[in-house]
Amino acid sequence: MKLFLKGDRCYTDKCSFERRPYPPGQHGQSRLKFSEFALQLREKQKTKRYYGVMEKQFRNYFEEADRGKGVTGTRLLALLEMRLDNVVYSLGYASSRREARQLVKHNHFVVNGIKANIPSYIVQKGDVVEVREASRQIAKVMQGIENVKRREIPGWLEADHGAFKGTIKDVPSREQITLPVEENMVVEYYSR
Repeated sequence: MKLFLKGDRCYTDKCSFERRPYPPGQHGQSRLKFSEFALQLREKQKTKRYYGVMEKQFRNYFEEADRGKGVTGTRLLALLEMRLDNVVYSLGYASSRREARQLVKHNHFVVNGIKANIPSYIVQKGDVVEVREASRQIAKVMQGIENVKRREIPGWLEADHGAFKGTIKDVPSREQITLPVEENMVVEYYSR
């Protein structure tokens, strides 16, 4: 499945998935039948890779979502969406989540006026994420703003690219998260 991990390249004909949508090798095009466990594992791996988190960190997010009120799968996706690197990507200041993570690590963003350089920082409702004054002319940030027209800014975020800032209006609901994943299979995987 195409996860758009490579930024702008995934929107062009150069995307490797467009060229060859099957695994490499002699038997790559043969149809395989997957077990229930394999399907659950695949959904978990897809979600992990989409957000760029490691296994232990993903497990901690699941446990935190499981402790909270509400549907565990929806809370898990909401926690992952509220990460600072994902918010920076969703606001359009980076071409990919990996690039957003690097920009956050290099101190290019502030949250509510305080320097934030931890990509896993969970933003809250009402927080203001802003590009630092000294970082507003960086080519990657300017390129990200120009390319934001290709993708849509989620409804739970409000972006003001003229002022180089964005506001978290609300916690994302499942309808606002466009990730093509079945979160109930991830919950079933960890509930074994």
